[in-house]
Amino acid sequence: MYDIMEILRVMPHRYPFLMVDRIVEASEEKVVGIKNVTVNEPHFMGHFPENPVMPGVLIVEAMAQTGGFLILQRIESPENKLVYFARIDKVKFRKPVRPGDVLRMELTFKGQRRNLYMMEGKAYVDGEVVAEGEFTAAVVER
Repeated sequence: MYDIMEILRVMPHRYPFLMVDRIVEASEEKVVGIKNVTVNEPHFMGHFPENPVMPGVLIVEAMAQTGGFLILQRIESPENKLVYFARIDKVKFRKPVRPGDVLRMELTFKGQRRNLYMMEGKAYVDGEVVAEGEFTAAVVER
């Protein structure tokens, strides 16, 4: 488990681009991250302010950042590496995510070719899938 202070030590992202609040499960095969969606986030001021909905691209970014933890656990000297997402496929949005929701992202390792890592991910709110997709990331020197 990683709390926000541990996440800040691992991730190069900072507000408003850090999209993971906690890692609640982590192994070499699977990682589960949590994002607490709050009305104070800057995108809600302009993204349907009368009916705020979290932009789908930010849900995908939260899933991608969570997947970065999965990859960092599999590599040697992760403190000297960066994870860049190279490809995102088959993304589907199932339900809107709104302020007050708790977004649970689950990513599973699917394979590796050289410095490329493939994962599948799903994001849930209250046990229901709100988004899913396939992710490929490249690991490079920092």
